[in-house]
Amino acid sequence: MAGFNKVVTRYADAMAGLEDGMTVIAGGFGLCGIPENLIQEIKRRGVKDLTVVSNNCGVDGFGLGILLEDRQIKTMIASYVGENALFERQLLDGELEVILTPQGTLAEKMRAAGAGIPAFFTATGYGTPIGEGKEVREFDGRPYILEEAIKGDFAIVKAWKADRYGNVVYRHTARNFNPLAATAGKITVVEVEELVEPGELDPAEIHTPGIYVDRVIKGSFEKRIEKRTVRSR
Repeated sequence: MAGFNKVVTRYADAMAGLEDGMTVIAGGFGLCGIPENLIQEIKRRGVKDLTVVSNNCGVDGFGLGILLEDRQIKTMIASYVGENALFERQLLDGELEVILTPQGTLAEKMRAAGAGIPAFFTATGYGTPIGEGKEVREFDGRPYILEEAIKGDFAIVKAWKADRYGNVVYRHTARNFNPLAATAGKITVVEVEELVEPGELDPAEIHTPGIYVDRVIKGSFEKRIEKRTVRSR
């Protein structure tokens, strides 16, 4: 990269610096808006003992699920894990640590990290196993638990468009966790469908400003549908 130009052309360069034991925050919801090629690059690099933070862990053979095949994930922080048989097996066999986190809390953990907020109080999870061992305070007569922000060594993000300065636009529901994840990485890597020149994006439509983005790469995407439903004749 030179100056404001954040474009890289090889996935090896996009994920340069990723090492064993790091924390990776991944955007996406189900298989919608996932950084599928960046995930494949993590698998290719063979790094181990990763802590991965994402809404879910993909499915068998696709998305984050491929990182389970060689046991590259040590700890998974997620809110939904019900679509992956290998994930279930590793969890039950004690090979994978899983920290289940309410979906809204997970989103706020990412957002807080990006905003420089180290922790926040939420009522969600109080009185359940989620809240066990956490600090409790009362506000307006209601108990809240303290949750810490999550900062990643890397954040990997899928977007629709970006310019060379790293200004990013997401498309419809593929936006999901991606803007939050983008703010929460020490190194944020965005893969996009379209790469445009600075000035082509309407400033009012930019979702993630380039100040948060370190690397941008243009990719091709399978966009697999998790559960295809068609009309029966």
